[in-house]
Amino acid sequence: MSSRGTPLRITVVGEEVLHRRCREVTEFGTPELSRLIDDMVATNHVAEGAAIAANQVGVDLQLFVWDMTDEWGVHHTGHILNPVLDDLPADRRRLLEEPEGCLSVPGPYRVVARPDRAVVRGLDKNGTPIVVEGRGYFARCLQHETDHLHGRLYLDRLTQRERKSVLREMAAVQDEVFARRAARNSSAASSS
Repeated sequence: MSSRGTPLRITVVGEEVLHRRCREVTEFGTPELSRLIDDMVATNHVAEGAAIAANQVGVDLQLFVWDMTDEWGVHHTGHILNPVLDDLPADRRRLLEEPEGCLSVPGPYRVVARPDRAVVRGLDKNGTPIVVEGRGYFARCLQHETDHLHGRLYLDRLTQRERKSVLREMAAVQDEVFARRAARNSSAASSS
């Protein structure tokens, strides 16, 4: 968790910024970029997420942050700009069908098939090339967030019937989810 940063409003499915490819980051090492990363980390924490993409806070940039623990108890934290997923050969991965949710689809989870390994290449906030490798839940997280930056949500990987079911379920619980986030934000603000 970051003690820096201010939680931002999380965009919700249907908002235009979530449904188009984000712009590449071209300016590195700026105070604005550092502040955005801190704000995204704070937003992710308040929302009890694993990771969050820039378009989920209304910013049209290819950037996501993560702060999560995988199923082996390994804590992963970081950020990546302009990420590109490697296309791993079939013999280096297998497809896992696991429940997946999204901060921009508050509430419901659905089973989504994704490879159990992911390699993402991109840049850090200073423009230095980085490679991030993940397996299991962390691999799913890296793939999910990279999808966001291409204007895709996990809903886009579901059948039309499942998508409608998720949207109905979301409508029924989103006020409760928003209230829980607001309460966490208030308690975080009062403890700092």
